[in-house]
Amino acid sequence: MITIHDVTLENYKGILELKISAEQKGFIETPYECLAEAAECGLYTPVGLHVDDHLAGFAMYGFLPEEDGKERLWIDRFLIDEKYQGKGLGTCFMKEIIKELEYKYEQQPIYLSVYVENEAAIHLYKKLGFSYTGELDINGELVMARKIQ
Repeated sequence: MITIHDVTLENYKGILELKISAEQKGFIETPYECLAEAAECGLYTPVGLHVDDHLAGFAMYGFLPEEDGKERLWIDRFLIDEKYQGKGLGTCFMKEIIKELEYKYEQQPIYLSVYVENEAAIHLYKKLGFSYTGELDINGELVMARKIQ
């Protein structure tokens, strides 16, 4: 069973131990860096992604301010531990995250960004209804959005 849980004292250490594959390094920050940013910034909700009773991944989402004073709902981090990759869990977890965000934040488009070289992630996001907005984020990543369904 796939579940999403808030980061707690019970799963914090496990989240820090999550690893990505070598070819994904450079596409996403380490879990340590993500949790530090979430604690410092205060705009993010970090969550653990679980398969049955096993921690298999991590995500972080939140409303982030834009230059025009508005806010956008972002999935800012998403990773599956290397030992759980290649099993379709990325798709399953992303569907669950989208469902949770649509439930919590009705009528909000969901944004994310991705490096152009990260073809696997782009394929996943397109499959789940995300499309390019024509924007780049502050790191030069392509911005994608999933419009209200």
